[in-house]
Amino acid sequence: MLKHLYRGRRAVSIENSHLRVTVLEEGGHIAEIFDKQASLNPLWTPEWPSIEPSRYDAATHREYGGTVEASLLAGIMGHNVCTDLFGAPSAEEAAAGMPVHGETSLAGYDISEHDGQLEVRAVLPLAQLRFERRLRLHERAVRMQEAIENLSGTDRPIGWTEHVTLGPPFLQKGATQFRASATRSKVFEGVVGGGDYLEAGAEFDWPMAPRIDGGRTDLRVYTNAPRSSAYTAHLMDPQREPAFFVAFSPDARLAFGYVWKRADFPWLGIWEENGSRTSPPWNSAALTRGMEFGVSPMPESRRQMIDRGRLFDVPTYRWIPAGSRVEVEYWALTQRADAIPDALDWPT
Repeated sequence: MLKHLYRGRRAVSIENSHLRVTVLEEGGHIAEIFDKQASLNPLWTPEWPSIEPSRYDAATHREYGGTVEASLLAGIMGHNVCTDLFGAPSAEEAAAGMPVHGETSLAGYDISEHDGQLEVRAVLPLAQLRFERRLRLHERAVRMQEAIENLSGTDRPIGWTEHVTLGPPFLQKGATQFRASATRSKVFEGVVGGGDYLEAGAEFDWPMAPRIDGGRTDLRVYTNAPRSSAYTAHLMDPQREPAFFVAFSPDARLAFGYVWKRADFPWLGIWEENGSRTSPPWNSAALTRGMEFGVSPMPESRRQMIDRGRLFDVPTYRWIPAGSRVEVEYWALTQRADAIPDALDWPT
């Protein structure tokens, strides 16, 4: 385990001959899964300077915008965990200090190493949850085990999404390809950004999403549009295990993806931001694609999540009983390839 600064942030890294994984001490973000052979990190590094969440002050850090998500954007990087929210807090929750996507992305983490495994822990005081993650390298794969413990005396409905975001140079317009074990799908019902081009609220089958202009877009290839924004929710195939997504860079000849148990995370959200957001800190400069697998299909408030209840007859949140602990496991993998794999499986 190496403690160091990563792009100005306090961080810890572990590595082997194939990969280097870096985790930020504040926010717990997986900032990089660096493939040494390709010399490439597929994860997104924001175009703006990053600061520690504990340093953020709304009055002085105006460069991150004046919205409720500014505290998150000040420190976001790579793969962050959203819990116990996947979406925005209510006005009352925000006034009480709850950030967008919950406390996990702003919390300070205790990080240690035991027997080659990185252990990351934080307590979320507002949500009354304890979050843990363990990371271990296996050749060209990273095994990740997570647990959420309910510290309260009441059963809790929660959101829990692995907000994996890809960015340049891995992500390229009109070139980067995608596959996923997706089936029934739906476009977000509201506004995503300044370049929305999909039919809001439309239901469809992966991967052909209906456009506002009446055409269809193949979500298996990243857009080549000058400016665009979109969010689509996808049900993972109940007849297929494990659930997965894989992205492929033809230029780097690198495939990168995640596999997980469908019962743990039945949904995949695909978020696209391509120069559509003009306000700070975006400033029309961001190129991203989020591949966000979790227990909820849509980024929305707690009340909206609970009121939605089900989509395609599948629950849109998860219960954690009082005083109990829930564990999940998933893997991130890199693979040198001449073409995109049709699927990913558990590492052997």
